[in-house]
Amino acid sequence: MEELRERTGHRGSEQAWLSVAYDLLVSSGVDAVKVMPMAKALGLSRTGFYWHFKDRKALLAALLTLWEKKNTGNLIARTRQYADTITEAMFNLFDCWVDEDLFDARLDFAVRNWSRKDHEVESAIRSADAQRILAISEMFQRFGYRAENATVRANTVYLAQVGYISMNVRDPWEERLLWMPSYVEMYTSTAPTEREIARFMARHAHLLPQDSSGAD
Repeated sequence: MEELRERTGHRGSEQAWLSVAYDLLVSSGVDAVKVMPMAKALGLSRTGFYWHFKDRKALLAALLTLWEKKNTGNLIARTRQYADTITEAMFNLFDCWVDEDLFDARLDFAVRNWSRKDHEVESAIRSADAQRILAISEMFQRFGYRAENATVRANTVYLAQVGYISMNVRDPWEERLLWMPSYVEMYTSTAPTEREIARFMARHAHLLPQDSSGAD
């Protein structure tokens, strides 16, 4: 903690305060995100907080912005990633379900819980869900699916993943990854090629046993 004070000064940095707020949000819920516990965790005085944020409401707004940029922004970007086939495009999207740097499931879960007691956050959740589903639907449409069919498939893909997150399912990573080609086929009605499967598995090989990565 002394090292942190040396790096950030007696007020800390905005990122340091936001990081502690994030930790409290995902571990204990929004009610735990308060100035004094954060100051204690950082080993700083509460006055340092007000150097970076007007008040707690401003901090919560910053957390919501972080969630929107990371989860909604990255998900939409993955649906627009270059792909030759719908199955390759689906694997691009599935990267979000595997890579926490692209999509933070714990943060999404925490924000959904937060929305139950905050109408503004509930509105943000509804907007984000609509944007994400639309992006997935547009991904299907780019590969020739009719609009209605694409929307149904997008809802199936997205709502299944939201259910996975909401139920806090914790399948072993190797099991989850090895099922994903079957999910791709189910969602798209097209079997992915061995080459597409191998590329996807190679991107996430660190989560697989050495003999299950699909590499030659």
